[in-house]
Order: sequence, then structure tokens, then C-alpha cells
Amino acid sequence: MKNSHRFFKNKKCKYFPCHKLPGKNDFNCLFCYCPLHILGDKCGGNFRYGGAGKFKNCADCHLPHIPEYYDKIITKLKEARDKNNNL
Repeated sequence: MKNSHRFFKNKKCKYFPCHKLPGKNDFNCLFCYCPLHILGDKCGGNFRYGGAGKFKNCADCHLPHIPEYYDKIITKLKEARDKNNNL
């Protein structure tokens, strides 16, 4: 696969697929735990707060599992690093 460092699929994972992707067959497991989670409401994904606003629920977010979003995720992480100098 071209740019294989941007894509990984683990069909043997007991949670695979952890999300349902509408119309997509290329489920990317590379960001199994979304690195944008730490950005809170600035992550850019489709999330909601649950438990009286105490936890972030990302079950409806597909962003980290779609291969085409790799560059967007890396860019957001670099921006956060540059802004905060502590990531």
C-alpha cells in the first residue's frame, strides 16, 4: 500500500471495528486511541459530552479511522505542540 506508514488495520482486535464507518471499507486502526482527544472541544471531531458533561464521548467520531484524515490529525497535533510547547 502506498504510504503504508499512514494506515494499519487489525482485523484480529476483539474490538474491530470499534466504530461503524458509513460507506467506508478502509478502516484505519493506526490511531486506535485518538491523539486529538487531549484537545477537548478543539479536536475537530464529532463528539458529545456525557455523564453530566464529565466525559468526552467520541463513539460517533470517524476522523481517526479514515485514512484520508492522517494529514489533518498530524497538522492539528503540530499546531497544538507549537501553541503549547508541552505536547
